[in-house]
Amino acid sequence: MNYIDITFDFTSDTPNYWDCFYAGVDRPDPDAKSPTMRQYQQILYSKTLPNGDFFELKQGNSSDKYLYWKDFCFGSDSIINMYIHHKTLQMLINDVKKEIPNFDKFYEEYLRKSYTIGGEIIFPKHPKSINVERGRYNGKIKDRFDLTLECIRLYYSNQQSPLYDTLKANHKFFELFIDFKGYVDFFYLNDLVSDDYKSINFYLDFDNFNRTDPRPQTVEEWNILYNRQMEFLNQRNSRIDKSFNG
Repeated sequence: MNYIDITFDFTSDTPNYWDCFYAGVDRPDPDAKSPTMRQYQQILYSKTLPNGDFFELKQGNSSDKYLYWKDFCFGSDSIINMYIHHKTLQMLINDVKKEIPNFDKFYEEYLRKSYTIGGEIIFPKHPKSINVERGRYNGKIKDRFDLTLECIRLYYSNQQSPLYDTLKANHKFFELFIDFKGYVDFFYLNDLVSDDYKSINFYLDFDNFNRTDPRPQTVEEWNILYNRQMEFLNQRNSRIDKSFNG
């Protein structure tokens, strides 16, 4: 395969995804179950690393080896999140639903769009992996990728952040990219950083991680977060298309 369809919806080849969606039960995760997503990420990132090594990713035969290279095992992580099912935000989400006509249709379109290649990335996979720590366990990040990227930027400058210890535990991975610019360029993240790579284009106003809850707290913030994430998703898809497909 030498072409990536940036419009391909990974929920479409995730077994039983939409059956479960319409039944209102837990859905299988495209990050683990979509064969096209795994194939796309394998070919997209199999290229020369900033350190000069060739990142020849291979598909494994177990869930622990989604993709692997040398001693590294990788898992896929969605980088778009609107917190629709977060229990502690349901009062806000109910207010959001009142503002959006036919919310169910809107939500389905959002899922199909967010599960395109521009909404996915890989991280090293192990019990305390970046994708787990930045989401489930870190109250200062709460799965926001702009904040995750700020932590990575600070890590390359040897500065503290809410994810510093987690990132340091993955130092061998980050050494592959030499510096923050190398990491950003390799993973097509340029539209989320300034031209000089010295700052992040945050989705919401940034207060140096002092905010009690980084998730949106008002309908206005939710809409801003949604629109800016969709803008970044479209930009990253276009960047991938131009770089990979020519």
